[in-house]
Amino acid sequence: MTPQDALDWLQAQGNPQKAAEMAAYHKVDRPYVGVANPVLDAKARELRQTLTLADRLTLADGLWASNGHEARIMAAKLLTQARIKPDDTEAWNLIVRWVPDFDAWAVADHACMAGHRRLLADPTRVDQVEPWTQSDHMWTRRAALVITLPWTKQNHPSADDLAIRDRVLGWAAGYVPDHDWFIQKAIAWWLRELSKHDPERVRSFLAQHGECLKPFARKEAARKLPD
Repeated sequence: MTPQDALDWLQAQGNPQKAAEMAAYHKVDRPYVGVANPVLDAKARELRQTLTLADRLTLADGLWASNGHEARIMAAKLLTQARIKPDDTEAWNLIVRWVPDFDAWAVADHACMAGHRRLLADPTRVDQVEPWTQSDHMWTRRAALVITLPWTKQNHPSADDLAIRDRVLGWAAGYVPDHDWFIQKAIAWWLRELSKHDPERVRSFLAQHGECLKPFARKEAARKLPD
């Protein structure tokens, strides 16, 4: 399947009314065709099973370059899997190349979900994520937190996992003075997820920085803390 074949398939699955609703909801000026996520999931799963890695990388890159909403989400889904054999380096590099293009939460989050698996496969890649925290591009700064969400979820983290957890909490602390809504929401998201598995670290963070968070973010960060 070429990128144009995939775009033609998306167009054939589209619903103009749903496309208009999606454009109004996401508020980003790009093509929408009106295809629901479950349809994209099923097609991406089929393609992951039938295409070679090289063909998937070419297809994902072409879909992303089209700038279509569903096309970019499908591009991310093509690379969202636990193990990519024989080598996932090119998949990781492609996801990294997409980051400066992030301009909307849904597309960014799907790309970061693909990135989750690649970071877990090689946690040293967190070193490549850290410079994102200093970017002038808000969506890149936000992505540093979203792509590292797996480190909020371990019930039995290793010493290395705990080091990454504390490292990312340090990034989040540096973001606290940034009152952009999406940044504050990302801090709250990271803390809320962490609170389910490591409430003491979240309590410590909020004790140090909570008063400087926006009230909605402080409330959301604490929402899942056990009594």
